[in-house]
Amino acid sequence: MTLKEELIAPAAAALTNPYLDGPYAPTAEEITATDLAVLHGELPADLDGVYVRNGPNPQFAPIGRYHWFDGDGMLHAVHFENGKATYRNRYIRTAEFEAERAAGTALWRGVIEPWDDNPAGDRRERNSANTDVVFHHGNLLSLWYRAGKPYALDPISLETRGVDDFSATLPGEVSAHAKVDETTEEFIFFDYGINAPYLRYGMADPSGVVTHYTGIELPGPRLPHDMAITENYSILMDLPLYNDPRAAAAGRFKLFFDRNLPSRFGVLPRRGDGSAVRWFEAAPGYIYHTVNAWEEGDEIVMVVCRVSKPSPVSDRANPLAQLLAYLRPEAKLHRYRFNLRTGATTEEPMDDVNTEFPAIDQGRTGQRGRWSYQMRLSVDQTMLFDAVMKYDVQTGAKQTQPFGDGFFGSELTVVPRPGGTSEDDAWLTMFAFNSHTQLSEVWIYDAADLAAGPVCRLGLPVRVPLGFHATWVSGERMRAAADPVG
Repeated sequence: MTLKEELIAPAAAALTNPYLDGPYAPTAEEITATDLAVLHGELPADLDGVYVRNGPNPQFAPIGRYHWFDGDGMLHAVHFENGKATYRNRYIRTAEFEAERAAGTALWRGVIEPWDDNPAGDRRERNSANTDVVFHHGNLLSLWYRAGKPYALDPISLETRGVDDFSATLPGEVSAHAKVDETTEEFIFFDYGINAPYLRYGMADPSGVVTHYTGIELPGPRLPHDMAITENYSILMDLPLYNDPRAAAAGRFKLFFDRNLPSRFGVLPRRGDGSAVRWFEAAPGYIYHTVNAWEEGDEIVMVVCRVSKPSPVSDRANPLAQLLAYLRPEAKLHRYRFNLRTGATTEEPMDDVNTEFPAIDQGRTGQRGRWSYQMRLSVDQTMLFDAVMKYDVQTGAKQTQPFGDGFFGSELTVVPRPGGTSEDDAWLTMFAFNSHTQLSEVWIYDAADLAAGPVCRLGLPVRVPLGFHATWVSGERMRAAADPVG
């Protein structure tokens, strides 16, 4: 039986897990493909840097039921330089990945299976480092949504350099959606878990040394997924979604949404002690991803993709139904305002279209900006992105550009053009899956003219499994990190 056949063979019933098939099926080969062919248009000559996207790619057949979030992390990258493009994909060689490779089989059960039989250690969950990727102190850092040790990788070769403990200054772990302030080159992060104070917050300087770390008291264990920053503040979340206590006692992971609790947002000075946090309450809901936040007078404005029903109803007779339902969030663009003078919260929906995976000019993180580029979720049993949407987050105006029949996108990145005169004077880079060829492509848009479609399509000799989050690292930032004294 081939690896793919093993992976899609159901563990307990004649059901195919769609997250192990089709555009999600794992790819076993690590390759380097140079001088990618142009299928359409012309490769912009001013692209200089690397587009990197993380995602799950299991190397062995899973034990029991497979959740999309379980697979080994693999980075897929396109390096643009001197008018040419090179594709690479490499596994993130976590300790768990190496242990399973040595054993020749999976050793850890996934997130929806009991963990009792997992190898012993500090935690019985496996850190797959498969969720997000950011660039800091010369490294790509691959991050995991359940919080774990970050893994450092070379931004060009994608070679795993190992666990990054920030020069032995990292007291805990790092969740997936840490923020990098490209103005100050500070790395701002949080960690959460089952032990009090349940939430921890920290910051590292440009050299990769943790200079600030503090605990933040919560009523109990929570499952925050993202955070936001402004020039002077960080915004952390206490949302009414957490692991069902009965499931946790049995060593399992099962989401529970408590509609009787409000959503709470903790505003903390960037270098403040946890005791200085100010909590702002809003209607119950969940947030997987923030768009951005900034300061306006006495207020902090935060734009997010808000999920109002994070605990969907599904057909319990189908053992995969609950999994599939949770992986089809109904997320809508939403705006909060937290008044630091009065303590009041105001919130408002900005759209009714189901969109997620927002991307902005990363250099404007924490600053007032105008544009967000988001993926529209198609009506399907899995999480497929069938269009890119450009939102004006100041006015709520939007544009929609479908990918076309049989094409599906992934999280894109915004690449400011050298000498650009406006915020959308930029390129957008994205992996696209072509269901007609069963291969993937690299699409490049002019951010100011989405309606024109991609200005360039590059062919890849492989399929990039649909996955999670991406980052853009400019050649200038890479060169500055390699030679910090210049």
